Amino acid sequence: MHRRRVKRILIGVFAGCAALVDAGAAVAQATASSEQLAITTPPTGSAAWVADGTFGRVLPDPATADPAAVAAFFASLTKSDLDRLVLEYPLVVGNLDGAPLAARYRANREAVAAERDRARQRSEDRTLDPAARALAVSRANDSEALLAPGRQILAFDPRGRGLVTEVYGDLASAQRIAVLVPGSDADLGHFDQAVEPLRSPAGMGRALYAEERAQAPGTRTAVVAWTGYVTPQGLGPDAATSRLAEAAAPRLERLLAGLRQTSRPEAPPALLCHSYGSVVCGAAAPSVHGTQPTDLVAFGSPGMGVESAAELGTGVQVWAARNPGDWIGNVPYLEVGGLGHGADPTTQAFGATAVSSAGASGHNGYLAEGTASRHNFAAIALGHYSDVSRSVTFGSN
Repeated sequence: MHRRRVKRILIGVFAGCAALVDAGAAVAQATASSEQLAITTPPTGSAAWVADGTFGRVLPDPATADPAAVAAFFASLTKSDLDRLVLEYPLVVGNLDGAPLAARYRANREAVAAERDRARQRSEDRTLDPAARALAVSRANDSEALLAPGRQILAFDPRGRGLVTEVYGDLASAQRIAVLVPGSDADLGHFDQAVEPLRSPAGMGRALYAEERAQAPGTRTAVVAWTGYVTPQGLGPDAATSRLAEAAAPRLERLLAGLRQTSRPEAPPALLCHSYGSVVCGAAAPSVHGTQPTDLVAFGSPGMGVESAAELGTGVQVWAARNPGDWIGNVPYLEVGGLGHGADPTTQAFGATAVSSAGASGHNGYLAEGTASRHNFAAIALGHYSDVSRSVTFGSN
């Protein structure tokens, strides 16, 4: 009974602190939030894919196949076999880490177009209530936007709220790669927002890519905006626990393993982890190994599920930033009874390198043009460590 009471109190503290600094909108979000169902199974079509014997060989099981084995399988295909797989199993090919990038982009165009058409049909179904039809219109519009010329959709899964991953730059030839891991409320409907774009993964991805190009025009770079997991909605219990992060970590690890097969950067991809995304990165970090350290930037973080950077593994170089106007600084940095995410990454005791976010404002302003954080994040992703401005004051930078 006492433990349940502690949990209830902590949920109220986490939501209440945010509400106090983020006005009434945060209260509404917290009230409307509901527990999300994590997606941990292979994409739709996987069972038929595994059972398909018409290719005269066993197709790699999306649930168990290592990205290296996936890459070897696709390298053995004829063009006609590859084309057939893309058309018959777009959701499988489009989400299969280790598959050729060009094939994934093609497959996801097929999958996104199919989702758009399905949503349009639902929007015209008069047996549905007006709210359901309106949601279908929104889903169709969001899907249509992803089909614009030049967009490179690395992964797409229409289940639930929808998962989307997009690439900016040439991922196959990139010398430096950055992977953006977003926090709460990231999904198909919020992946690319025209209003306040930096609240969306696509907006953050474009901003980081533009800054990298400005700082190093002669370096081939790519940014991956990864919404490959079910994120919390609002400020309810999901945001205060690591349940969704723990489900997401193997998916992030698999993405990185896939990139090792399809890309050849000079260094491991840098992880830029925003808000709850830093909880995901904290859960995945101990499995990140390599001959060179992986850069991990936690910004606007509620904690990473650990008490110190040392717990994230020797192969990880941890950086942290939080601006003074970010309400996340008012969230309790603790973990009790499964609630909370541990120590503040921006404190000296945590052991990360605190970097400046001068000029940034609020929880979503870290990649705004002209901010120190935008400059620093790009410099870290580029490996230009001497260009990174450190924070003078820990915990408020």
